[in-house]
Amino acid sequence: MAEARKVAIVGAGLIGRAWAMIFARAGWQAALHDPSPAALQAAPGLCAQGLAELARHGLCADPAAAAARISLAPSLAAALAGAEFVQENGPEDAATKRAIFAELDALAAPGCLLASSTSAIPASVFTEGLAGRARCLVAHPVNPPHLVPVVELCGAPWTAPETLARAREIFAGIGQAPVTVKREVEGFILNRLQGALLAEAFRLVQEGYVSPQDLDTTVAEGLGLRWSFLGPFATIELNAPGGIPDYCARYGPFYGRIAAAPPSPEVFGAAGIGAIMAQWGETPDRAEIAKRSARRDARLAALAAHKKEAEKA
Repeated sequence: MAEARKVAIVGAGLIGRAWAMIFARAGWQAALHDPSPAALQAAPGLCAQGLAELARHGLCADPAAAAARISLAPSLAAALAGAEFVQENGPEDAATKRAIFAELDALAAPGCLLASSTSAIPASVFTEGLAGRARCLVAHPVNPPHLVPVVELCGAPWTAPETLARAREIFAGIGQAPVTVKREVEGFILNRLQGALLAEAFRLVQEGYVSPQDLDTTVAEGLGLRWSFLGPFATIELNAPGGIPDYCARYGPFYGRIAAAPPSPEVFGAAGIGAIMAQWGETPDRAEIAKRSARRDARLAALAAHKKEAEKA
């Protein structure tokens, strides 16, 4: 029997634990390391709970076995020993990531790929001075990664093509949905798309066209239903008899007028946010946010299970 492949997970917070569950569910040995002893000690129990929840939705065949494949590493060197892949989940700070990646590059085996979960920092910012910079990349997940499978793979200008190819193969093999960002851009792809939608949403509410609650309904009960299984190109192809060119001929002038007058950056300023919160209501406390997050995760798990079954049909 072949020895299980090993991943080193650096950072045992929410995202790091999710990655540990994903790799372990797929049969990998996942070694978790975190400089916080408290975070590290809490991780196995939280991962076991998460895997059991996945199993309840048919998204993990053997949660106990998966949980047993997650181990705690007392040092970074111990986590990296024998690992062929590293997923870093440290603070969203360029200086911190430079320090972490310098240590990873010094300790990891030459063939080990080094990936960061950063949401917005390009790999070129924290890997330029590394001897092994060709093996470094961003692998940006979406929260929560164990329920939302897309992962954006983006290298620096010096990242080797084979690094991106191997990473894509690994993520596809563990059940994620990798996409390749062909060249560096701030925010990668998902956050740029989300940012465009958010800017227009903020503008429409701030200028009095719709309430924030009804705007959310528009997305959750409208765009979101289609976009849960079709992207924007596939969606518009079905919305005109002649496909994408026909759709653009029909609606391009309208969209062009919107694009010609985009929302101002001020929609994200204090005054604009205040206008939204006046209609949205008070910010919930931490306990309520945790409760709503758990409900979101349960509904995402049910949706993921439905999509998995639908793909078999």
